Amino acid sequence: MRSLAALPLLVLLSAAAPGPPRLALPIACAPGSDCFLQNHVDRDPGPGARDFRCGGQTYEAHSGTDIRIPDHAARARGVDVLAAAPGRVVRLRDGEPDISVKDPAAPPVAGRECGNAVVIDHGGGWETQSCHLARGSIRVKVGQEVAASQPIARVGLSGNTEYPHLHLTVRQGTRTVDPFQPDGGAACAARAEGAGLWTPAAAADLAYRPGGAVLNIGFAGGPVDNAKIEAGSLPRPGRASPTLVAYVRAINLQRGDRPTLTLTGPGGAVLARGEGAALDRNKADWTLYAGKRAPPGGWPPGLYRADYAVLRNGQAVLSRRFDLRL
Repeated sequence: MRSLAALPLLVLLSAAAPGPPRLALPIACAPGSDCFLQNHVDRDPGPGARDFRCGGQTYEAHSGTDIRIPDHAARARGVDVLAAAPGRVVRLRDGEPDISVKDPAAPPVAGRECGNAVVIDHGGGWETQSCHLARGSIRVKVGQEVAASQPIARVGLSGNTEYPHLHLTVRQGTRTVDPFQPDGGAACAARAEGAGLWTPAAAADLAYRPGGAVLNIGFAGGPVDNAKIEAGSLPRPGRASPTLVAYVRAINLQRGDRPTLTLTGPGGAVLARGEGAALDRNKADWTLYAGKRAPPGGWPPGLYRADYAVLRNGQAVLSRRFDLRL
């Protein structure tokens, strides 16, 4: 039998045991504006893939939260990766090249899928791992104590990735934890509520967007494709441009969605319309164009407008309007 004198000490030790960390936004950007939540943890225990809301914003066996920046131009400008919570750096890796795995020159990434990375111990068996960091950008050392929201590196293109983004994995011991639904086991919940492990501010920033999100928009004076959008190398339009193309790249669209894009010229005349069949499956990203060749004498001066919408069951779940003045 324990002595009564020992009980107060036991109570104090129990009260001092660290709980799960509260996670701040782990990247220095404005979600929904200049960065976007692309993928969640896969909550499907079988061969399928479902996010914590039972949606399709994930893929098979995905183990973290992906926050994507718009393109390589943003990566070149530099976007800081931040410590999600106070802790101590326990592991890191640097030196992996920033190159898409789709590039024929990309080296093998087996065993280094995370690319350049920082692992932070938050106590109580909890840790976060930040992946795909830019080579040479890591600002911390093993053993260093860090504060929440302290810059630790920059977003890169290292490891197993096709586009620049931060992949954040949360673990307790050897168990991967979904920070949006940490106590949900392998299940998902269509009406999942609460902040999970996030601070209230971060939970608001990373709120679930069932309609997807617009990643890139713009006008170009020549042909458009995803590689040019990602590189930020599209020709700027002018009155002498041989063509005028409006483009939109959206993420996390669902099977059955019908994206549409209408380009109008000065006075509101419809110049071109992009519209296809309903999507045959969920799309991690989907680009739509609407363009036209220049009339004789070039493009008339005035306001050119693009209207984009994603229709789901006949209702617009995502829309954007953007203008160009020539």
